[in-house]
Parts: sequence; C-alpha cells; structure tokens
Amino acid sequence: METSIPCVVLRGGTSRGLYFRAEDLPTDRAQRDRALLQIMGSPHVLQVNGLGGGNSLTSKVAIISRSSRPGCDVDYLFAQIGIEQAIVDTRPNCGNLLSGVGPYAIEEGLVAAQDGVTRVRIYNVNARTVVEAEVLTPRGRPAYEGEAHIDGVPGTGSPIILNFLDVQGGSTGALFPTGSRIDMIDGLAATCIDVAIPVMILDARALGLSGNETPDALDANKDLMDRIETLRLEAGRRMGLGDVTHSVVPKPILASPAGPQAIQSRYLTPHRCHKAHAVTGAISLASCFAIPGTVPHGMCEDHQDDSRVCVLHPAGHIDIALDIRQEGEAIRIARAGVIRTARKIMKGMVFIHDTHTLDAYFPEPC
Repeated sequence: METSIPCVVLRGGTSRGLYFRAEDLPTDRAQRDRALLQIMGSPHVLQVNGLGGGNSLTSKVAIISRSSRPGCDVDYLFAQIGIEQAIVDTRPNCGNLLSGVGPYAIEEGLVAAQDGVTRVRIYNVNARTVVEAEVLTPRGRPAYEGEAHIDGVPGTGSPIILNFLDVQGGSTGALFPTGSRIDMIDGLAATCIDVAIPVMILDARALGLSGNETPDALDANKDLMDRIETLRLEAGRRMGLGDVTHSVVPKPILASPAGPQAIQSRYLTPHRCHKAHAVTGAISLASCFAIPGTVPHGMCEDHQDDSRVCVLHPAGHIDIALDIRQEGEAIRIARAGVIRTARKIMKGMVFIHDTHTLDAYFPEPC
C-alpha cells in the first residue's frame, strides 16, 4: 500500500532539504523515522531510491507545526538523515535549513503575510531557542528572487535575516558544558561550547594542518578523520551528551587565524568536511572567538570590536553580528544575526510504502 505525503523541497542557505507539516507525518516517532528514511532513500550511498542527494547537506528534513508557545508562530524540528546508515538524528540543529522555515510557514498559511516584510518567530525545537526570521513579502507573498549573495550558493536571492536569540546552552544547558573554556583532550587544547549547536573547536595547526586545506583533502586523510572522531567522542562525553557514536553532535571545527575580527574554519559534519559552513556552527565559532580564554580567541592578538565576526570557509565567508553581554559571572549571547537566502524548488506529493511494513526494509532507526 502506498501513502502520499505533501512535501516541499527548498534550498535553505547552503543546504537543501524536504519540508513537511508535522500533521502530515506519522505521529509515532519510530514510524515517522522509518518514513523519512524511505523518503530520503537511506541507507544507500547514492540515496537513489529516494529524494536525498548522497551528501549530508542534501539529506535534511524540516518538520514544521503551528506553535503553542507564547510569542512564537511556528515550531521547527530539524532531522539529519543518515546516508549509508539508518539514522534519523534530531539532536543537531540546522541554521541553513532554518532559512526556508519563514517562507514555508507563510506559504502554508501558518503565518499571515504582511505587505513588505513579515517577521516569523520560530521556536527551534532541537536547540530550544527562538529565532526571528525577517522575510521580504511584497504584495503578501515571499520573495525568492533578489540581489543577496551568500558564498557556497550560485546566483543571488532575496535576503532573509535570521536573528538567533539567547542561543547559549540550548542542547546541554550551559555555554561551556564541560565547565572550562579550554579542555585538554588527548594532549590537544579544545574548546567545547554550546551556542546554537554544541561544537568542539580545535586549532588546526595542532593537528599538523595549515587550516586552508580543501574539504576533499581532509576527507581523504583517514588517519586524521579517525583521530578527530576519537576526540569528538570524548568531547561528547565531557559535554554531558553521552555516547555520541550515532549522533552528529558535537560537531568538530578546525580553526586557524585569519586576522582581526576574522577566523578561518573547516567544519566537519562530523565525518566529512562541509563544502561551505553551517550557520549554527559559524555562530558557535564566532561567539567563541569573541570570548576570552578560548582556543579561537587566542588566535587573534588584536580584539578591538568583536560585535561582527567574519568566519572564512572553503566557499567564501559568513558574517555574524553578535550581541554578547556579561551578566555578573555569566555570559549571555543575546543575539546572533546572519543573512541567508532560500529558494523553493518543488512542491508536491512524495510516496512511501505503508510504514507498518517498513521493518522489512529498514532496521530500527538510531
């Protein structure tokens, strides 16, 4: 028996994903995850039997629902779908796919459009934080065409401003979940920080790298990737995330100096290097760069104004605007802003087999 489910395919930021209304997916989590695996075509290296693109950046899902939380319009649940493994991971967050949530919510009638600019308050279920998206809506419809360019995406599009509000500790409950701004893990200095997404930040030079390596070169260095994974597993344990073998968080970041108000990054997803950069990871790194006593902060000798930090990545750069406040002994990331674009690619129905029979196709999702 086949079941059809409404689906929209959007490119959000430097990622592409499938957007669903929560009410259109199975309510049982195990059934939902089996359905998403089949929709995406996982596990298979090419995802040839589904809508996935054989890359972590194109194997993503956004699940949207009307929010019951005060001050919020919609809830956004992100799921990273494994490619060669039957994994549906809702522990990470995706700021790139978040770029498409505002336009999607407006077009689905979940948020009333304004003439000019529509502000959509999004509750990020994964990170338990609120993001305000500013979407251009001339004549009451989301605009996708425009002059804004983001590195890692060909062409231009309509600018979508994402303001991440109070984004510290959403996954672990603390800005520095290990209790330290620098931890020594297997002889290497690392900063474990939770801003928008939990990450482990290492100095690329401490691993014998320049920091300018291409993603393909890093992916091909199996010994390096195996060592980083060992460090990541220990970082996850110290951050209170438990055994992260089957989770993509914390994400490893290899940082290197790039001058005042700038930091170079190679962002791992976590077993491959991102061709560009995740927005959430850029926010984590930029925030860490601006906080004294951390690994990336020490890479710059001239910290004059860290309210705007440029994160360089293989495809270009991302500028992050920060509002960091010292409140007693605590540090608060009050706001982190970034400009993204999105493009609606397809809207229609995706077909799956009856999810009750999916045990014949897939093992229990992790």
